[in-house]
Amino acid sequence: MGLGLGMAAIGRPHYINVRTNTVAKSDVNELKANGFKVLDAAYNLGVRYFDTAPGYGLAEDLLIDWLATKNDKSIQVGAKWGYTYTANFDKNATVHEVKEHSISKLKEQWQVSKKLLPFLTTYQIHSATLETGVLENAEVLNQLAYLKNEHQIKIGISTTGDNQVEVIKKALDVHVEGELLFDTIQSTFNILEQSILGICNQLKENGKKLIIKEALANGRIFRNKNYPKYDTFYSALESLSNKYIVGVDAIALQFCTATIPESMVLSGASTVSQLEENLKTNNFVLSEEDVMLLKSFSVEPFDYWKERKQLQWN
Repeated sequence: MGLGLGMAAIGRPHYINVRTNTVAKSDVNELKANGFKVLDAAYNLGVRYFDTAPGYGLAEDLLIDWLATKNDKSIQVGAKWGYTYTANFDKNATVHEVKEHSISKLKEQWQVSKKLLPFLTTYQIHSATLETGVLENAEVLNQLAYLKNEHQIKIGISTTGDNQVEVIKKALDVHVEGELLFDTIQSTFNILEQSILGICNQLKENGKKLIIKEALANGRIFRNKNYPKYDTFYSALESLSNKYIVGVDAIALQFCTATIPESMVLSGASTVSQLEENLKTNNFVLSEEDVMLLKSFSVEPFDYWKERKQLQWN
């Protein structure tokens, strides 16, 4: 299904990841200017799916402004609700985002997200979890079903954490007035975190669209002296990088496409040059042997997510 653009890194400069350079406080005007450049470049390079959320700083407003310059029915937007951005573009903020899966938050954030229509095709619960009870909240589920029917959009969830599969299974059984509610699932999948592979066939059989996020494992696919246990993994990636004459980012993205071909894989690029490198994933196909090699580097979900929690906002 090709590569889409996830806007988290465009709309806010700081995120939980491995980064080579960082700034404490960002200039909002510079962020906007860069955001428009990346969106324009993505469009000109053939990207037609854009993923945004209120929790991504100014990403949603940025996309609304950018779409006002477009008249192309092939553009599709996936938006989310449930997180509020609170860092004010400051790396040292005590709290960067606040999760709230209430009916009031859904209605509040929809007032902005609806401005993405008619490009808005997918509306998701941002990081649905068992703990928030959102998959059992009748008010929320009924409102989502109303939006689905009223605007002819797909309704979905995004997932995060070591129990992604459990959350997905619960979501697949959510009905409103006898109809299955959720059409799309957006989950973390990459060479290190492959837990959703076990449920892919069920998603496909049930006609669910899968969107892959964090394909670069929050930067952990790049060689890093802080992770000596991944040395063999890094060497394999670099070998494939040389073989196909692309960066390891393109290898990691191509792994997702090759492993789950019916999925939409998101690039998290924050600059035009990163995006151009990411899109080289479309220029080659990994061999079956290469895919099997990369599959062998899967780690246990608990260990993966424990490691991810130790990453800093930067």
